[in-house]
Amino acid sequence: MSKKLVDAYLKTVPEPQRSTLKKLRQTILKIEPNAKEVISYNMPAYKIEEGIICGFLSAKKHCSYFPFSGSVLKELGKETAKYDQSAGTLRFAVDKPLPESLVRKLIRVRKKQLMIKSKNRN
Repeated sequence: MSKKLVDAYLKTVPEPQRSTLKKLRQTILKIEPNAKEVISYNMPAYKIEEGIICGFLSAKKHCSYFPFSGSVLKELGKETAKYDQSAGTLRFAVDKPLPESLVRKLIRVRKKQLMIKSKNRN
C-alpha cells in the first residue's frame, strides 16, 4: 500500500526533482531491497525490521535526504561536507541525485545505529 503512496507523492513533484528523487528511490531499494516503502513524517521513507533508515522530500530549490538520525551526517562529515545540511537533513541539487556510494554509507551508518539501539532494548 505505501508503495502506492510513494508513487502518488512523486507524481506531485515537479521536474527535475521528480526524476532525481526517482533515481534516489531506485538507489535506496538497490542497496536495501527488503526495505518497505512507508510514509513517515509526511515523506517517503524506507523501513527495515529495526526501524526507518532514510527518507526524502522535494523542495523548490533542492531535494532533501533524511537519515532519520541527527548523528548520521556528523559521522560522515568528510563525505557530506560539500552538501548543504542541518543536523537531520542533507540537501542536494534538484537535478543531480546523490551518488550511490554516499547513499550506501548513509544507510550503513543508520543501520548500525538501529542495530545498537535494538540490542540495547533487549
